[in-house]
Amino acid sequence: MDKTSTNSGVLVVLDYGARVPLHRQIEASIRDSIRAGRLPRGSSLPSSRVLAADLGVSRGVVVEAYQQLTAEGYLASRGGGYTQVAAGPSPATAGLLHLARPVPPRIDLSYGRADVSSFPRASWLRAIRGALASAPNDLFGYLAGRGVPQLRTAIADYLNRVRGTVAQPDQVVICTGYAQGIALLVGVLAAAGARRLALEDPSSGDDALPAARAAGLDVAGIPVDRDGIRVDLLRACGADAVVLTPSHQWPTGSVLSAQNRSAVLRWAAERGAVVIEDDYDAEYRYDRTPVGALQGVAPDRVVYAGSASKTLAPGLRLGWFVLPGRLAEPMAQAKIAADRGSPALEQLALADLITRGEFDRHLRRMRPVYRRRRDALLAALSRRLPRLEPAGVSAGLHLVTWLPPDLDEATVVEAAARAGVGIEGVTPYRISHPGPGGLIFGYATVSEQAIAEGVDILAGVIGRLAPGPAAGGRR
Repeated sequence: MDKTSTNSGVLVVLDYGARVPLHRQIEASIRDSIRAGRLPRGSSLPSSRVLAADLGVSRGVVVEAYQQLTAEGYLASRGGGYTQVAAGPSPATAGLLHLARPVPPRIDLSYGRADVSSFPRASWLRAIRGALASAPNDLFGYLAGRGVPQLRTAIADYLNRVRGTVAQPDQVVICTGYAQGIALLVGVLAAAGARRLALEDPSSGDDALPAARAAGLDVAGIPVDRDGIRVDLLRACGADAVVLTPSHQWPTGSVLSAQNRSAVLRWAAERGAVVIEDDYDAEYRYDRTPVGALQGVAPDRVVYAGSASKTLAPGLRLGWFVLPGRLAEPMAQAKIAADRGSPALEQLALADLITRGEFDRHLRRMRPVYRRRRDALLAALSRRLPRLEPAGVSAGLHLVTWLPPDLDEATVVEAAARAGVGIEGVTPYRISHPGPGGLIFGYATVSEQAIAEGVDILAGVIGRLAPGPAAGGRR
């Protein structure tokens, strides 16, 4: 089946039945458009999230394509997180093509990024040099699908120590980020006979959801509340697997209660179902020690998934899945079929960071930074927008606030963008169950001063949309 994207302003044709990986097809379409002058030098491309949504693929697929074209010199990343064409004819010779994308916000409070400016470059450089100097020759050949043993051992030891998992190195499969890993796992489950995947509703729309649809699975959105997923509705939906964010539900910020944790595991045991635990930001809990991983309670039923995207940088494209024995080998085979394995040097470097304790030290440095930014956001909201109701526990890199019923979510998001503030709404992440309007604030990459300024601007926007008490607040 071919799919052509024109809504985001880029012509991309995908053949889902072809043996060519999707990211390669995206690369080829954009590369051809640049060479033909349809995308002149200086043109802005849509964000990876927007293009992925248009094409119905995971965001990681588009990110990988953009990264390859950047490495080849066709694209360049610019300040503010957007991408431009860096090669090809100029607009004067190409006919001035303008792509349909908004102007990058002056203050970007949208979600999705760790503060990569704090990436431990010196430690990473030392680790890469050490890997080059000491890696045995066979690690530069084709690798086993599980990943290099040094990283699998380091990951298992770290997760057992910090997250309370029950993991052995041979249960670990290293992937090109969570996006690739969940797509591979969904394919493995589908091949084993799974027909329906349950997802928290709302939940991220750029990984498990498109992967399930691409694999031909039915998707059941299960509402969440302050105790996490509604297990009564999970039981009734007939799912063969469920994806959860139990330590910090994305995006609402709730934690799966002890009662619901037990109920989910009972459901999985009774039905023979698989629980996929997306532990995407559990390292960042600010008010207490984070709740231990669900996998540690039922390692035969739970697949644990993590990545370096929120802890170090998404550009590393490293993720890890800890699987029950019956799923580990099929997952490793799927990884081999997908791309012959993730790059060995980066795996060795991350293993070195973990075993030397530098990964832990980096997290200890970043926790107070992110907590101060979260506190600054909460203080600014309390002062300027007290009618916005913050939700969730003190954790992670984002915060959800519920809107009062007299404010329309989409109108607020669009008006904020015109005023130069980037925020996201909750509604685009709902699968099948409506709910209140809400805003998702990301604070990881924004200074405390800029956070306060952004909330001030947002308060002015909301004041114009709902004059009087709807804006609220004190200067």
